[in-house]
Amino acid sequence: MTPHHYRFRNVWSIRASADEVLKALVDVESYPAWWRDIRAVRRLDEDSGTVQCRAVLPFALDLRLRRAEEDFDTGRLRIDIAGDLEGHCGARVEEHGSWAIVQISQEVRLLNPRLRRIQPVLRPILRANHGVMMWRGQRGLRGYLDGS
Repeated sequence: MTPHHYRFRNVWSIRASADEVLKALVDVESYPAWWRDIRAVRRLDEDSGTVQCRAVLPFALDLRLRRAEEDFDTGRLRIDIAGDLEGHCGARVEEHGSWAIVQISQEVRLLNPRLRRIQPVLRPILRANHGVMMWRGQRGLRGYLDGS
């Protein structure tokens, strides 16, 4: 793995049906309503758009997302990522009783030139920043689907 390569795994548990969670996850335009770290979303066409993300650190990442897989029958989603990061993010949503379990895997390379220069020093902080963003995403989605 190169120094600019990141691999993340997260598991979210949401008290909702798998179908409700899948519908929310594919509706990227609704993300700013429930995921405070997604600052802006712009649809480009039926399968792609741009998002701006910013968690705790004082900089934003500009990303282009393209739908690569959307299969409600298997609960699988996947997007290809370009921009300040390059790679992909996938999710598998499974229902367990009254809970949906979302297994998220992301593999990206950092391309932003400014961040690449300081990345060797900040790598643990960048990973922690990602962790905060994902925790907030889970919390936000729980509230959004709960109606609170």
